[in-house]
Amino acid sequence: MRKQEQMLITSHNQIAKDIFELVLTGELVQTMFEAGQFVNVKTGDSGLLLRRPISICQINHEKSEMTLIYRAGDSTTGTRVLANKVVGETVDILGPLGTGFNLEGIGKNETVLLVGGGIGVPPMYETAKRLHAKGIAVVAVLGFASIDDVFYEEKFAEVATVHIATMDGSHGFKGHVVQLIEEKNINFDWVFGCGPHVMLTALAKNYGDKKGYLSFEERMACGIGACYACICEAKDGTRSRVCKEGPVYPIGEVKI
Repeated sequence: MRKQEQMLITSHNQIAKDIFELVLTGELVQTMFEAGQFVNVKTGDSGLLLRRPISICQINHEKSEMTLIYRAGDSTTGTRVLANKVVGETVDILGPLGTGFNLEGIGKNETVLLVGGGIGVPPMYETAKRLHAKGIAVVAVLGFASIDDVFYEEKFAEVATVHIATMDGSHGFKGHVVQLIEEKNINFDWVFGCGPHVMLTALAKNYGDKKGYLSFEERMACGIGACYACICEAKDGTRSRVCKEGPVYPIGEVKI
């Protein structure tokens, strides 16, 4: 159920180059049940009209806490305004929005490959935690530009076998995530992905015969399916709203 709330900041830290971890407390968390959904964030009172969609990284129902991880842009962007907020302040949140990853139907003897690229990494963490709690084997392949951009490697290692790829080779494997998967000869039954369009295209091309889901990053305006600003085309020719019917789709369902 979608709700709006002024949520309290209980922690706010920079964890990598231009990457911030924001922990918020509020009753809105009790409406969050799917890994892979997102919220729309009002970044401040600076006159910026549109909210910013940010994936939910972690959900803690016991503490009524959720964690968001986002990249702050330059000084004129909404996310940079958000980065200036401190513990004790509130943030206007609308959510939860969109569809998450369907974790049903995965056998305990199967392996799930989670592939995250850049700011597509955060929603994979809650997904990894839930799969691990079900006793399902998880392999996480996380891609970044360089060592300065890497975050949550240790946290993922608590619930998954982790491989890191950096484009410049400054940490882990040198290259992109699909190159790493092939080089390591990783075996898996399901693949879940979230990241840049080029990464999702490579996953669909190489592993379209596998079971799984891809989460799409698109520019959004309203975030609730009313404005049709984030349309993508399904393989059957129909049009789909990424903020409403997505951002998570079965692999192969969306033209990329």
